[in-house]
Amino acid sequence: MELVNNLKVLRFNNNQITQDELAKQVNVTRQTIHSIETGKFNPSVKLALLMADFFIARSKIFLD
Repeated sequence: MELVNNLKVLRFNNNQITQDELAKQVNVTRQTIHSIETGKFNPSVKLALLMADFFIARSKIFLD
């Protein structure tokens, strides 16, 4: 089963957040975010959940 990586789309749909900004929010390097987006690296479950929480929190700001 192949997983689809939508991280770049999520970043651009959330105020065009940069790789660096996302990396700082989830405490990794910009290179890690780039590697995830290009399919060279699969995030750990912990990192995937941190990124999901970040995007959910950002969307709640706009909905409140």
